[in-house]
Amino acid sequence: MSTNLNEFENATVGMTVGCIEVLCLQPFNYAKNMVQQGQPLSADPRKLYRGVGANCVNMGSCTMIQFAAGGYLKKMIKGDDSSRKLKPYEEMGCGITAGVLSATIGSPLELIMIQQQVKGGNTVSTIQSIANPSSIGRGFIGAAVREGLWTCGYLSIPPIVRTQLMSRFPETFDSNAKARVPAALLGGLFACYLTHPFDTIKTCMQGDIERNKFKSFTDTAKVVYGESGFAGFYRGATFRYGRMAIAVGMMDFLQSMIGPLMYPAKFAA
Repeated sequence: MSTNLNEFENATVGMTVGCIEVLCLQPFNYAKNMVQQGQPLSADPRKLYRGVGANCVNMGSCTMIQFAAGGYLKKMIKGDDSSRKLKPYEEMGCGITAGVLSATIGSPLELIMIQQQVKGGNTVSTIQSIANPSSIGRGFIGAAVREGLWTCGYLSIPPIVRTQLMSRFPETFDSNAKARVPAALLGGLFACYLTHPFDTIKTCMQGDIERNKFKSFTDTAKVVYGESGFAGFYRGATFRYGRMAIAVGMMDFLQSMIGPLMYPAKFAA
């Protein structure tokens, strides 16, 4: 989310970045969702990429909202002093707020994807099966918390870490490219392990819209804890961290590359 771009331009960059990330890393998402629900894994590409259309719309839309909202909030905080660097807590606050806003779109779209992964079927029939008030908002609380912290992890943490590394260890980290790897690993670690319990509860709820096993948010948390203890909240975390560490670095790089490619005049020296 660049302060060089307006909200629409940030949104188009976010949509592009989100779709590229999904197309590259969808198998990680499939494996994480299956493990969280205790479902068997498959190496069949048709299953690995089941629901990828909904997930592209989901990640593209969410990233679009996150870039646009985050960019707008950063501009609002800077006010007339566009050259001022944001403080770490301001960066993080922008990321969290933008993420929570994006969950209003992302949660229903993830519900479609997870239902397709569990039951198969096409997108239209899946939408028809969940298009009712009792199902469409299922898992929203978990999605909102997760998206807020995830957005902070990939949009706010890497710039903070890169700046700190380059200022404190200039001989080792003399360029953004060198500082990007540790920044991505730390951002991914933050985004994954703080948010994974909420993601597990959300995924279990969205995989069971009939409420046969998982009912409310708190009931689902009790079931997961009763079955596996605290470790149960971290089912599938390995797949998720693998995806996030790659995704944070990928998205941090892509947003810095795609913005100037799409809108070169806005980045001219």
